[in-house]
Amino acid sequence: MKDERNKIFARNLKAERYRKNLTQSELAECINVSESTISLLERGLQTPSIFLVFDIAKTFGIDINELLKNIR
Repeated sequence: MKDERNKIFARNLKAERYRKNLTQSELAECINVSESTISLLERGLQTPSIFLVFDIAKTFGIDINELLKNIR
């Protein structure tokens, strides 16, 4: 179940990053994490903390729920 949620979050994150025309490196710099952290998140291999999800949503200028959509 956790793996499936990570995969859904990963798709949402990657899609939003593409919409905002940011590289993994640029996003990582904005939220003060490593590029490898973004890569792990986008591959569904790491579970983000709620604070990290909040920082990503704030950087994208979107509601946090956009990153969590379709997660049940």
